[in-house]
Amino acid sequence: MDPVIIVGAGPVGLTLALALARQEVPCVVLDEGPGKDEPRPARTVVLREDTAALLERLTGVALGEHGVRWAGWRSVRRRQVMSEITFEEADPAAPLHIAQHVVTGALRAAIADEPLVKVAVDSRLDSIEQERSGVTAHTRGPNGTWWRGSYLVGCDGPRSTVRKLQDIRFPGRTAVERHAVAALRTELPWEGRALLHRTPPWRHSGPSAGEVTARPLPDGVWRLDWLLPPGKDLVTPEILVARIRETLAGWTDGSTPAYDLLDTGVHTVHHRLARRWRVGRVFLAGDAAHLLGALGTQGLDEGLRDADNLAWKLAPAWHHGPHEALLDSYQAERRAVVAARLRAADQVLPVLRGTGGLRQIVPRAARGHDTLLTDGHLGRGPLGAPGAYADSPLAPRRLEGEIPVETPPGAPVTDVRVTAEDGSFVQLRDRLGRGALLVVLIAPGTGVWDRKHWVSAGVMPRLAAAVTALPYRAELLVAESYPGAPAHSVLLVRPDGHLVTALSGVRPADLYAAAEATVGGAAEEEPARAASGAR
Repeated sequence: MDPVIIVGAGPVGLTLALALARQEVPCVVLDEGPGKDEPRPARTVVLREDTAALLERLTGVALGEHGVRWAGWRSVRRRQVMSEITFEEADPAAPLHIAQHVVTGALRAAIADEPLVKVAVDSRLDSIEQERSGVTAHTRGPNGTWWRGSYLVGCDGPRSTVRKLQDIRFPGRTAVERHAVAALRTELPWEGRALLHRTPPWRHSGPSAGEVTARPLPDGVWRLDWLLPPGKDLVTPEILVARIRETLAGWTDGSTPAYDLLDTGVHTVHHRLARRWRVGRVFLAGDAAHLLGALGTQGLDEGLRDADNLAWKLAPAWHHGPHEALLDSYQAERRAVVAARLRAADQVLPVLRGTGGLRQIVPRAARGHDTLLTDGHLGRGPLGAPGAYADSPLAPRRLEGEIPVETPPGAPVTDVRVTAEDGSFVQLRDRLGRGALLVVLIAPGTGVWDRKHWVSAGVMPRLAAAVTALPYRAELLVAESYPGAPAHSVLLVRPDGHLVTALSGVRPADLYAAAEATVGGAAEEEPARAASGAR
């Protein structure tokens, strides 16, 4: 079987390659660059709990040691503190702020030790041909050649060659927001805490800015973003330096503290969504499929979720033959989630960025605006929370034994301690990404006993037999508790960590039906449309 071809060696493409390799699927990554990334302190990413855990699981690197988990969040309007949130030490809900080149470097280092992944540097894609049995791609450059693959995934960014070659439209809005960005080393009066300052009272040099964000990085470095007014006004180095000095002085009672300017840039936010994410054996992921990022939302987070979602669906198709319903569900699930987030941002943006009117002076309106922005920056609500797949084509029909728990069906599960089949204690999230469904029995009290004392008692033998009979590989785990789940309930979890269902007790028929729906039913013969590449 030919490897999966991944076009693009950014964080999304490298994550997808490692996720597939963990499921014993070989990959070729076509990297148009030289195979290394220039350090850019002003180019950073904010990772949520689930995406940070995904990267740490794949790379084996504790990213928190190379970035900063926010100690807190403060929102200020003029000189009034609108809201303040403190994160306890090691709180998983605290966003992780880290330089993007550090993330990419960790992924590249992991791939260097992964025999199932080959990275072809200086390889720029220029053509794709699809057939019934696979995909052929041609690259130009010093190492230009033909590559044969089983599937091809375009992770090649906003100007995706893969998307253009497949004639997929990419509608949306250009320059939704523009930000002047600076990375600098200095001391600020709120160490380790991120700040959103709206309508600061001092007067900026050059074009006015109504919002500035400060996010901490390691070693006393901060990333500062100034929201620019609409238009294409040039941000000169002189204007940016004046803005830095005024901002720092405003935050430190009039005197500009010493600072070391490390990097600058202008970040332009676009909102776009590809019409299709799959054409036969060709898929899109990351910025090739969607662009978002206004109001604090992070595009990389969604790109990493694309990779996690697609990897566990490509793996069984590669190993066992086409699963068209399973492969089609990638677009149905991921595009719907990103579209909902884009709609939410586009609906809120005019309200938050509008000027004039009573809403600018009514405290209740200002606090409502602050809540929306805080949700986007902290990964909560419709602007920031991880999407759920409640309406997925893989969702099982209503099951007789289904019960509600705190996690709705289709949403990411809560990370709890579980006992694995070998008797070891691990976190539930550590068992994700292996290509297996997870069946979790909630059994209070089991944590204090050796596994050999309860593995053959109570409902365990019947549940173990039901798991063995499932139509897809599954791992049986035991947890002492799960939020909202009663004793002896059974959770079925997808390989990407989304809850399929919660059942009241051991119900083999319901469990089987839910598992079968989750993997799209039985494998089928690949239809002719996949070979034709119909759009």
